[in-house]
Amino acid sequence: MISMNLKYLRNKFSLTQEQFAEKFGVSRQTVAKWESGESIPDIVKCGEIAYECGLTLDELAMCPLDESKSTKKESNDDKYVFGISKVGERGQVVIPKHARDVYSIKQGDKILVLGDSRGMAFIKVNGFPKIFSK
Repeated sequence: MISMNLKYLRNKFSLTQEQFAEKFGVSRQTVAKWESGESIPDIVKCGEIAYECGLTLDELAMCPLDESKSTKKESNDDKYVFGISKVGERGQVVIPKHARDVYSIKQGDKILVLGDSRGMAFIKVNGFPKIFSK
């Protein structure tokens, strides 16, 4: 499914394989392999492609795209893939600049850290009940 969707998106935005490759920092041959199904992009690259095309990762990988499917973000429920952060020696995590900009996170802000068996989430405390900000 992903190979067909990548080809569809490249054509929808009137890009050559070379232009698509340049936009996402890969070679033209890599794009050709993705489109033929010989290989697939890694999860970070899929996230970048989905974000740029206004899609979720699920839509990019699992749903056949066609003209009826919007590839333009139109709601405030946007989903993001900000990239990968490395955990520092003392457990500190650097939040990518784009994420800090989107959520207006500044030095000194408090962050609520949530987690379950599937993963972790960071939420800016502003706007939550006072019980979370103590």
